Amino acid sequence: MNALDALKRLLVGRKLASAQMGETLLPKRIALPVFASDALSSVAYAPDEILLTLSLAGMAGYGFSWKIGIVVAVVMLVVVTSYRQTVHAYPSGGGDYEVATVNLGPNAGLTVASALMVDYVLTVAVSVSSGIQNAEAALPFIQGHEGPIAAVMIMVLMLLNLRGVKESGTIFAIPTYCFMVGILGMTAWGLFQIFVLGQELRAPTADWQVIGTNPQYTAMTGFAMVALLARAFSSGCAALTGVEAISNGVPAFREPKSRNAATTLGLLGGVAVTMLLGTIVLANKVGVRLIDEHGGSYYVLPDGTQRHEQASTAVGQLATTVFSDFRPAFYFVIIATMIILFLAANTAFNGFPVLGSILARDSYLPKQLHSRGDRLAYSNGIVLLACAAAGLVLAFNASVTALIQLYVVGVFVSFTVSQTGMLKHWTRHLRTETDPARRATMQRSRVINAIGLTMTGVVLVIVLVSKFTHGAYLAIIAMALVFAAMKLVRHHYDMVTEETRIKSNSDRVLPSRIRNVVFVHQLNKPTVRALMFAKAARASSVDAVTVSVDTAETQQLIEDWDAAELGVRLRVLASPYRELTSPFIEYIRGLRSDNPRDVVNVFIPEYVVGHWWEQLLHNQTALLIRTRLHFMSGVMVTSVPYQLKSSRERFSQDDPLAWRSEVEHDRATY
Repeated sequence: MNALDALKRLLVGRKLASAQMGETLLPKRIALPVFASDALSSVAYAPDEILLTLSLAGMAGYGFSWKIGIVVAVVMLVVVTSYRQTVHAYPSGGGDYEVATVNLGPNAGLTVASALMVDYVLTVAVSVSSGIQNAEAALPFIQGHEGPIAAVMIMVLMLLNLRGVKESGTIFAIPTYCFMVGILGMTAWGLFQIFVLGQELRAPTADWQVIGTNPQYTAMTGFAMVALLARAFSSGCAALTGVEAISNGVPAFREPKSRNAATTLGLLGGVAVTMLLGTIVLANKVGVRLIDEHGGSYYVLPDGTQRHEQASTAVGQLATTVFSDFRPAFYFVIIATMIILFLAANTAFNGFPVLGSILARDSYLPKQLHSRGDRLAYSNGIVLLACAAAGLVLAFNASVTALIQLYVVGVFVSFTVSQTGMLKHWTRHLRTETDPARRATMQRSRVINAIGLTMTGVVLVIVLVSKFTHGAYLAIIAMALVFAAMKLVRHHYDMVTEETRIKSNSDRVLPSRIRNVVFVHQLNKPTVRALMFAKAARASSVDAVTVSVDTAETQQLIEDWDAAELGVRLRVLASPYRELTSPFIEYIRGLRSDNPRDVVNVFIPEYVVGHWWEQLLHNQTALLIRTRLHFMSGVMVTSVPYQLKSSRERFSQDDPLAWRSEVEHDRATY
């Protein structure tokens, strides 16, 4: 094992055989943190975005926070219930993409797929950026370096996920459950102190006034009020992201897959709604105040001074207030929140590669995305997602407020299209189903999906209208570009399939002759080996060809060739302009034009080197010739490798017997 392989095994782990696929299946206790960490972690930033948006109206806006929270919770419960129907109806793991494709057609499926792929990238970017933002409460030195630190964290998550779904899920389970305990415990203890013990808890910003800078919003009347509440609601709907991931990940569950996935969905919905509403209610009771740092609002402190910098996040302020006399609990909540926000990206790291694999199987994405890596994970999809998300956080400097405007659009596009597909699914099956019990079940499922379609459709319209000018248009453009790219990839694969299809017996006609040509640059062991291989191939003819760019060197080569008595005549091509490749290519083209039914097999000796920098010093001419010949019909190129000492020293541990026999063969032959 060389150094690179050893490093890979250290980072990724030992290889798993395909027969070990069953070892990677997840029990519910691991599946919950793997697939639900995104939706659960949204508790850490969805309340912030609601309060931040409401701050545009000043102090009057905060009174609507708990009402918006209730509406978001209702929508989440409806969506979770709807997806439980999807999990039972389509357990193969295609999720929204499969539902839309089967019931509404390929274009609908691609619309869902493009929306989900963009949303998965944004999930990673937003989750990690929010984790960095929350970490600033305990680690102030992070401020000003958010983008690069977020990119590094994404790369760490990528390495963890390359180790496989089950192993990464086991790693992520403890922090996820710690976050749940921390938030639920903080909320319960805070509300207990307020309502049972009668204590007055005050957040660090409770005595600060918030002033909105837009007179239309501060009036809180008419259309401006509706627009502000709609925008706050759409930001709060970030809490619904990740719900669809379980429907895409059903194959990763243990048997019975559908039942376990549906149970996990139910647990997700109950826990997420409890945490979200508890956090918003507690924030309202203790007086948490957040502002829009981009000029929409600002603080006025009790001494009358203005402050335009954002205070700590809602979770940070709540932990400070509730656990003011017990700092270990404060740090527990902050650290658990920071970690879960980083790990929330794991939902996307599980959903994106699976979706990419399915799309690659259907020829809408490069086939490499359909291949599993050493740990039976879709490694190429994991790397692609990490690179896209890292680029995004660097471009937006890990700003949650900026990224959140692009967020949610994609997931509600997929929600709405998927619910439409499920409605058509049940309607189609009801036409042929005669069993009364099954018909009753299908009718109930259709009602659930109809309600889900209505709600998600309304939310999608609200999100598009309220966020379009604030950045949502960028997400829509990205979806359109991904959609177009997938159509082009499919068109390319279809063209290649059609072009390479065997259409008649003429495709099976044998060539009239095979003519072997050995490219000769100098007389040495690699050249002689290539010549011996060409002779052993039993072709109709064997030619050795060199290009004369230096008269003296060419004359010496001819003399050495004749002295070696190799049994093959050396043909010399003139090159008045000292070009090496063009005369040789023209010679091969001439052989092809003499008889189009002939096949020309060109043997090119090449050095195998042990270091990357040696590659720069060798094989450049061979690479140019090989590349140009590949575009010529009826020409095959055979690379004849010759292993130099540096390559033998580096790779001899792989197969020492093979290298020894190679050396003995050289000594016996030459």
